[in-house]
Amino acid sequence: MSSPVQPRPVQTSPVQPPLPPRRPRSFAGPLVLIVLGVVFLLGNLHMISWARMWHLFANYWGALLILWGIIKLIEHMRAQREGTRAPGIGAGGIFLVIMIVVFGLIATQIERVNWAGLRDQMNFDDNDFSDIFGETYNFSDHLEQDFPAGASLKVIDNRGAVSVHASEDNKITVAVRKRIGAESQSDADKYNGETRPTITNIGGLVTLDAKVEGAGDHPVETDLDISLPRKVAVSIISRRGDVNLADREGSVDVSAQHSDTTVGDVKGNVKVSQEKGSVKIEQITGDVHVEGRMNEVSVNDVKGAAQLDGEFQESVKLARIGKTVNFKSSRTDMEFSRIDGSLDLDSDDLHADAITGPLHLTTRSKNIRLDGVSGDARLQDDNGAVEVIMHSLGNVQIDNRNGDIQLSLPEKAGFRVDASTRDGEIQSDFPELKVNNNEHEAKASGSVGNGNAHIVLNNEHDGIEIRKASAQPPKPPEPPVPGKPTKALPAPKEKVEPTEN
Repeated sequence: MSSPVQPRPVQTSPVQPPLPPRRPRSFAGPLVLIVLGVVFLLGNLHMISWARMWHLFANYWGALLILWGIIKLIEHMRAQREGTRAPGIGAGGIFLVIMIVVFGLIATQIERVNWAGLRDQMNFDDNDFSDIFGETYNFSDHLEQDFPAGASLKVIDNRGAVSVHASEDNKITVAVRKRIGAESQSDADKYNGETRPTITNIGGLVTLDAKVEGAGDHPVETDLDISLPRKVAVSIISRRGDVNLADREGSVDVSAQHSDTTVGDVKGNVKVSQEKGSVKIEQITGDVHVEGRMNEVSVNDVKGAAQLDGEFQESVKLARIGKTVNFKSSRTDMEFSRIDGSLDLDSDDLHADAITGPLHLTTRSKNIRLDGVSGDARLQDDNGAVEVIMHSLGNVQIDNRNGDIQLSLPEKAGFRVDASTRDGEIQSDFPELKVNNNEHEAKASGSVGNGNAHIVLNNEHDGIEIRKASAQPPKPPEPPVPGKPTKALPAPKEKVEPTEN
């Protein structure tokens, strides 16, 4: 008898737990892409300038973090309401937050930079900035009105050239030429309206203001060509731009930076205070005062006194100064009564001729040559040779170190000498002087003629020469007279070589 068939047990699969609801995607990323796309579209369509967008980002980048936080808060509240998990920040979100913070801090610091001052220090032209940040647009304007009797003029133009010349009437006339860097013509028109020059009169002072700062950081350069009565005193304030004044019968005062300043034909006093650039002053009946830090200075044909204070990087040229000349810098201190010839001073050399004393000169690391000195003279130098040719003898004292001293005296002059040097020799063309050259020290003393003038020469580590000067130093050339033809020099005769017989 067969056994009953046992039923197979039914195999049941384990119950799977329900899948958690899928985490929804964050909409912060797409929103950021939409915002960036709108910003770049506005920039490309020139509806907003890139400079303006940078300014907004530099000041309001923190609002992006607030917006990001609001988005994440909305997503969290939605997830709680739906019983789902809120989307996380993720590596991309963390990276985006870090980039916003980093670039925001950089933009804020850049926004605080004084770009106008940096542009001046780095010697950039406004046209360079307009080429980078937009196009250059040109504008012109014209101002004209009666000039009050007895008033003076003050010109303020921080970016642009200023030219002042005489008018034949009692009006002030200003021709304005303006260059503006902007993204579009409409922006340039706006900046032009914000930077229109103005003329005001308060208490006898007429002020012409170019108003170049009216457009903020946008580059604006305004040239002013001014015509006004000849007898008006003029003062100019310029930060960047050439200055030119001519044909005045009143005082002139210029304060400038990064300028090439030219002042000529002025019947009055002239003062120039300047940082960088060059200064040229000529044909002045009054006194001249130049101060500041400049590359080149030239002062010619001044009937009054000349005073120069500051640092002069390349060269100083003086010629035909009728009264006292006073020069002071970190390396050179010089004063004398007048100069009928010329003086040329640079970083290594000082050459002058036809100087009238009393002369006082203290310098270092310069080679000095003075030709045709009249009157008393006192010189002190280090690390340079000194050569002085006296025309009319007075008391002379020269102290030097690490450089030769050569003094040329008129042959018929009367003087007495006290000279000494260490580690050098003394040479003399005057037999009346007693010279004693020892191994380490040399001395010279004695009198020539009546011995009225006293000559004192002291040197260290180099020699001393006392020479007889030529009969007369060459007369300094007279300045050319406009309209008068110069006399041509005769051609040299051809030299005939002797022939053999």
